[in-house]
Amino acid sequence: MTDTPRIEVHDDAADLSTAVAGELLNRIADAQAAGHVPHICLTGGTIAESIHREVARLAPESGVDWGAVEFWFGDERFVAPDSPDRNAGQAKAAFLDAVGVPDHRVHQMASTADATNVEEGATAYAAEVRDSGGGRFDVMMLGVGPDGHIASLFPGFPQLDVTDAIAVGVTGSPKPPPERISLTFEALRRSASVWFLVSGEGKAEAVASALGGADPHQTPAAGVQGQEETIWFLDRAAASRL
Repeated sequence: MTDTPRIEVHDDAADLSTAVAGELLNRIADAQAAGHVPHICLTGGTIAESIHREVARLAPESGVDWGAVEFWFGDERFVAPDSPDRNAGQAKAAFLDAVGVPDHRVHQMASTADATNVEEGATAYAAEVRDSGGGRFDVMMLGVGPDGHIASLFPGFPQLDVTDAIAVGVTGSPKPPPERISLTFEALRRSASVWFLVSGEGKAEAVASALGGADPHQTPAAGVQGQEETIWFLDRAAASRL
């Protein structure tokens, strides 16, 4: 894995979103030009939604074949399939449907309509990753919470120590909704490129902690690096404590 992450600091959230969207489109187009179907793992949150809308805006000039990209999710809220809390629903509304990604290329985690509990949903997603993806992602996009959490891996939670699973169920999340499904550290690390997407002063302490080599049990964002590269895309507010 890469030892030294690359840090990109942009003026504000809008500039950050445009930069990440452009980089993502370039990566996808380059992979397709090389004859590869890229596997992209998406995240949720405010900055992700902004990035997704920029992807939709820039997509017509990108040359990307949206029928030849596999989209995954690092975590999901275990709620009804039509809930506005669903990361997949947000991504579909922001760009997946707009650019014409076929439904079978969008690998959603279970909703309450698909599984009886989070553990069943996690097991099903792990099987889908094995069957459809081979378990390796080209780009893993991760937001970071003010507490340093990534995906739905929260400080001090037992899921941080799971080493024998691709996905895990989470209950009692400190951030609502309380029930979630998340990829594990082991699965997140099986990524060529890991991108942390962080905006706002409220995240600055978590960014500094993660980049300062914190214990992943206290700052989970410190626990994931890409196999080929790790990039922190920050705005000036998020980078203010570096």
